[in-house]
Amino acid sequence: MDTDSLFRLDGRVALVTGGSRGIGRMIAEGFVKMGARVYVSSRRAEACIATAEALGDNCHALPQDVSTVAGCKALAAQLAEREASLDILVNNAGAAWGEPFEDFPEKGWDKVMDLNVKSPFFLTQALHPALKSAASRQRPAKVINITSIDGMRLNGWETYSYHASKSALIYLTKRMAARLIGDAINVTSIAPGAFASDMNKAARDHGDAVAKAIPAGRIGEAEDMAAAAIYLASRAGDYVVGETITVDGGLVNASLGRSIDA
Repeated sequence: MDTDSLFRLDGRVALVTGGSRGIGRMIAEGFVKMGARVYVSSRRAEACIATAEALGDNCHALPQDVSTVAGCKALAAQLAEREASLDILVNNAGAAWGEPFEDFPEKGWDKVMDLNVKSPFFLTQALHPALKSAASRQRPAKVINITSIDGMRLNGWETYSYHASKSALIYLTKRMAARLIGDAINVTSIAPGAFASDMNKAARDHGDAVAKAIPAGRIGEAEDMAAAAIYLASRAGDYVVGETITVDGGLVNASLGRSIDA
């Protein structure tokens, strides 16, 4: 049992969408530190390039908007110009929309469902050849979808399409896993709770108050998210297929009547 290298990612190529900030950046930084060559993608080129420069020589920027199928195909083509295969894909790019039920607009539905559900499917489809090229029974390729605890329980916000999209992505993870395991590609997901980010402004701006509702007594830190992603991406997670790992300090599974907006 080689526990020294169990969590290492040396020699592996990873792509993280929405990788320029927040949870995506946490994961990208963790992958880099474990030895992977990481490509971060986001629609804002400047932020993408700045993140790649900050994370060092093993991190590279691939700016692209993956909210459309055309954008997903374009990102796959960009990666193919640089890499012959892909070991790890993290589908992290996402959006949220909150508005009262009476006023909730179609654009708030379509934007969120397209980016949070459709894009992970079609980007994985576009990168399927690259993932298959890297994959073997001895070392499966990995697809990690970033879902949310809001796909498992309600929060206090009227984020109808966000709730629906994250629930859908959790189940889509299982369906994709059932198909892609035949190609030695493991599909899993991580459901984060309260992590400070531009999307989760409550955790970012009022972390101490938010922490009071979390059984662990604190909001998530970058190491918590990186650790979960490294586990799934590395040899340590090779026998985990179709599973959603909840990383939320116990909010979903260890709360006694607590409620939080995360």
